[in-house]
Amino acid sequence: MTQSDHAIHAMTTAGLDLIQQALSIFDSDLRLVIANRRMQEMFNLPDPLATPGASFEDVIRYLAERGEYGEIDDIPDYVATRLEQARTFAPHYMERTRANGRVISVEGNPLPEGGWVTVYTDITQIKRQEALLRARSEELSDQVLSYAEELSSANRELAATNAALEQAKARANEAEARIRLTTEMMPAHIARVDLNLRYTYSNRQLSWVMPGRRKDILGMTMTEALGESFPKVLPAVQRALSGESAVIEFTDAPTSRRIRAAFTPDFSTGQISGVNVLSLDVTEETQARTALQQTKKREMAAQLTSGLAHDFSNLLTIILGMQGKLARMSLPADAADLISATINAANRGGRLLNKIAGITAGRELRLHAVDMNAFTKDLITLARSTLPDGVYLKVETELPDTPLLLDSGLLQDAALNLVLNARDACGTKGQITLRLRAISDTWLELSVGDTGPGFSETALKHALDPFFTTKGGEGSGLGLPMVYDMTKTAGGTVTLGNTSQGARVTIRLPLRAAPTAVAPALVLLVEDSDDIRTTVRDMLTGQGHSVIEATSVDEGLALARDLPDIAYVVSDISLTGEATGLDLRAALFATNHPAKIVLMTSLPETHPHHIAARASGTVLRKPFDAPDLAAALGSEEPA
Repeated sequence: MTQSDHAIHAMTTAGLDLIQQALSIFDSDLRLVIANRRMQEMFNLPDPLATPGASFEDVIRYLAERGEYGEIDDIPDYVATRLEQARTFAPHYMERTRANGRVISVEGNPLPEGGWVTVYTDITQIKRQEALLRARSEELSDQVLSYAEELSSANRELAATNAALEQAKARANEAEARIRLTTEMMPAHIARVDLNLRYTYSNRQLSWVMPGRRKDILGMTMTEALGESFPKVLPAVQRALSGESAVIEFTDAPTSRRIRAAFTPDFSTGQISGVNVLSLDVTEETQARTALQQTKKREMAAQLTSGLAHDFSNLLTIILGMQGKLARMSLPADAADLISATINAANRGGRLLNKIAGITAGRELRLHAVDMNAFTKDLITLARSTLPDGVYLKVETELPDTPLLLDSGLLQDAALNLVLNARDACGTKGQITLRLRAISDTWLELSVGDTGPGFSETALKHALDPFFTTKGGEGSGLGLPMVYDMTKTAGGTVTLGNTSQGARVTIRLPLRAAPTAVAPALVLLVEDSDDIRTTVRDMLTGQGHSVIEATSVDEGLALARDLPDIAYVVSDISLTGEATGLDLRAALFATNHPAKIVLMTSLPETHPHHIAARASGTVLRKPFDAPDLAAALGSEEPA
């Protein structure tokens, strides 16, 4: 016990000694926690039995042997019974006459942490007054006096019961406060509505799940609180009111957040009296799930098409070779046109195979900090260079000034593809509107509209299907599917539609602020290729870092031991000698070196070294540029 604990115990004991009632507290192990001076005096307890730690069994045995509980035939059996009662302690109030003739009331209450507190009050004087009243009040009948005595006893017992109820109420209020505090700390909206769909409880987290909504919604109806999203949840609420639990996902229109809501019927009264509601923001989970699903689809498509594409490529190679031979032979003049057409068709088939490979194989998502002002300027330059004189490009931007975490190549490819489609729709004259904006801190939206004829009903249904085209033989039918694939890979969405002026395609990508650039620091660069080492060193020094270099694991470990200020280690996996970058990372981990380790590699993702590196650290796939390297240094390590 600390000095502070001793002081608190002393003050508590001094305060309890001032009250006129005897008080004792025993813990769940049947050991005395505290007994005030009045307790020791009332029962004439020796010091060892009034000292914290004294056994309840010893105290009861001592009092029984002194006749405190009257004549007892079998004291050990009596003590054992009292011990059993103490282990299942229940609140109680009683009055009894002691061996010395004094009358006391005994009031006991259990404690929330186990154990109990008992208060003994000497009511001898009250009992004497009752007896005196009986003796001197000849005008009162014995029955009335008995009623008076019973009423007095009942009042004392009622007072004890009220105290126990107040204590129970205080504990219940404390538990409710803890539960409310816990629920209000959860990143979810927990609520209850009655049969009229009016909120009777809410943890004030609706505005966390659906930004812009009110926090205090008690007394409001679901229509008032949820607004235009209420019709989306109403069928699930009605199912819960009929006794069936329901879970749904929907997009909250004002915020574009993806919400998962669970509705369960409230049977707390024995019948359905309302609906319990749990709502979560699953926007990021949905984005990640969409990206994963697209990756799985791509892997499956790659497995199905790789064999066919290989055989088809071989056939095209044979056709091109045979047509080349025919072109060199002396054939009629009209044969040259046929040979040329056949060669062009075969080459077109080869380009088509490349596009199919682009969809099925795809590429790894490469997120890095992107300055959207610079990105937009570059995009405008590239887009305008593809347009004829009669087609005008209008650009509208509503983006934050802070860098965003994006795959700029993916977004640029998708935007240019949409601009080219819009150009074809406009023909020789028209306007293309390119719009970039942030949606509720959730999505980066890029939309491309045109003044062409718009999508037909068939195109709206099938434009995202591979090989669907409205351009006849001039189109491959893979433009929009490639945009769809790239967007889904990033966890985004694609929407097709028509406006009063023409067609519009909108893509949304997860809006994420780029991590703050890492501060300049000392970097250990381990790379055995002179050219690559020079290139990466220039990238690092361009970002303000100081760089020291090594070509092998042994050199890198020696430098790391001598220079504890190294903040980052950038190492190739494949190095001179038998040891790899994986060995370097393991050795640095074993010595608890504080540096963050980024491994570079050109190995395929299926290589065991690549798999092992990615499982427990940051991997930078070659080739990469300076933004990719900066993003790798600033990224969080995998859990």
